[in-house]
Amino acid sequence: MELVAAVNLLLAQASSGLTGSISGLAYGLAAIGPGVGLGYIFGKSIEAMARQPEAAGLVRTYMFLGFAIVEALALLGFVVIFIA
Repeated sequence: MELVAAVNLLLAQASSGLTGSISGLAYGLAAIGPGVGLGYIFGKSIEAMARQPEAAGLVRTYMFLGFAIVEALALLGFVVIFIA
């Protein structure tokens, strides 16, 4: 019985320490998506401004709007680490 109690105690300690590592790793992998999204947004915006310079103001407005949305999703994922 003492062996079973000791094993349960070790598993409880290991799982609590492991949870933080896994959540940080999960956020690190999840941050790849917003990084790719930001690159895509800025790349296509620069391409659109180069093709039609007269629409640069409107394209820039939508570029920053898209940047804000993608960045908000990345920050939301960062907050989830501390909640979980």
